[in-house]
Formats: sequence, C-alpha cells, structure tokens
Amino acid sequence: MSLKSRLTKKEILVAPGVFDGLTAALAEKAGFEALYLSGAAVAYTRLGRPDIGLSTASEMADTMTLIADRVSLPVIIDADTGFGNALNAQRTMRLYERAGASALQIEDQTFPKRCGHLSDKSLIPAQEMAGKIAAMADARASSDTLIIARTDAIAVEGFNAAIERAETYMEAGADVLFLEAPQSREQLTTIAGRFAPRVPLLANMVEGGATPILGADDLEAQGYSIVIFPGGIVRALAKTAQAYYQSLADNGSNKPFAQNMFDFGGLNEVIGTAEMLNAGARYDDTQG
Repeated sequence: MSLKSRLTKKEILVAPGVFDGLTAALAEKAGFEALYLSGAAVAYTRLGRPDIGLSTASEMADTMTLIADRVSLPVIIDADTGFGNALNAQRTMRLYERAGASALQIEDQTFPKRCGHLSDKSLIPAQEMAGKIAAMADARASSDTLIIARTDAIAVEGFNAAIERAETYMEAGADVLFLEAPQSREQLTTIAGRFAPRVPLLANMVEGGATPILGADDLEAQGYSIVIFPGGIVRALAKTAQAYYQSLADNGSNKPFAQNMFDFGGLNEVIGTAEMLNAGARYDDTQG
C-alpha cells in the first residue's frame, strides 16, 4: 500500500525514526507500516554532530538508497529547506524520489537550518516557501510522492502566524501539514481543529523537546494522521553505546556487558545472515 493510500485511513500512522539499513530492518520487523528518515538522526550518527544544517542532500539520498534496498516500507524523508531556493528544492525532490522516498518533508527555515526544538531559528517569507512547495509538486515523477510542509513559525513569529503560514502552504499544494514544536496540548488541539478536516496532519514527538509527549491514540483522537518519533532511536542507542564503551574501558572485556548485547550468532539471526547465504547459494555455478 502506498503512503498516500494509507493516509486515507482513520488510524494514525506511527513512523519511527531510522538512520540506516539496520535500524530500518529492525523497525520493519517490529511491525511498523512506514519509516521516517530523520536528517537529525543522520547528522547525529554519520557526522557525530548536532542538527544544525551540516548534513548534505547527497548524504541523505545515499542513506535513503541503502534503506530502500533493505526494506519495502514507505519512507518519509527529511528534506530540510530543500537545500536552497525553489530550483534546489526541485532537484532535491528528483534526487530523493529516485532514491526511493515516498514523501519529502520541507520546512520554512532559512538555510542552513537547525533542529526545530532548538532556539534562535529564522524563517524565509511565506510566499518563498509556497514557491518551493509548488516547484516540488511540478518536479515529482509520481503524484503518490507526497510533500509535507513544515513551518517553524510557532517559536519565531508566534502561534497565529504559524496557522497563517500553514494555510498558505496548503493552498500552494502541500499534501500534509506539519506545524513544528507546539508548546502545549492546547496548541496541538487547536491545530487539529483547524486543519484535520481538510488535510492530513503530522505531529512530531521529541523526547525533551518543546512539545508535550502524547501517545498515538491520543493524537489520533485529536485528528492527527501521522506521528513521528524521529530521534528516539539515536538517543536510545547513544545511551547504550556510552554504557558499553565505558564498561569495556573499565573491564577490558565485554563479559560484564554480555547480557545487554547480541552475541555473534544472535546478531546474524536478527539480520538474516543464513537466509541470505542460502539465497546466494542458489546462484552458484556447481557445474564449474
């Protein structure tokens, strides 16, 4: 089922954040219907840096290609600002769509951007963002590839301005709206009341961020269509990795940490090593 078709259902779509083939495969095995390729998660893991616009379009496209080769789920990809003006946004659309993305999320920050839950963000004019959305719609190869328009205006221009920007972006052709970093449950509810009857809405749950963490059922009841948990996997793995490295440094062995990790055979089972080797054996030339 395409992402576009899935969003016609009432049930909210929970899309966990992933950043490589392994996390994508694990999320697929857990039963999720779609994935979210987070620009922040790629910056955290590939660069070891914060989400302040350092990741490039080519790095994201390369990551998207590897994920699409590993799993069959639809992937929402973070396109940041489109990496420039409307023509850059068009190129990003073509690049990401070819890489296998089912939806591109673009935001109205200036370039380089920063994480939506960091302070001191700045925005481009609403009409410039509307032009990027229209340009992306013209560039996409398939109408099934969705454009998710994100506004960061709540923290910069205020809640009412964010509502106005979202209206502009919907008129420009956005398939899904994403008002970043609501500061209260009341704001989340107001957004849903205004837009949910007309367009799918995306909510972003960031542990420790500006928005209160709500469950998928709660957000569904309000009218949201998608909820993403973009960086949770990185925070979980980073905490585990920190403990692992400290244990190894302190003990000179992984034995004390063994109960918290897969052994060699366990990881091979998770990633399907035996199945892949058996599949490859079918192509061996046994006749010499």
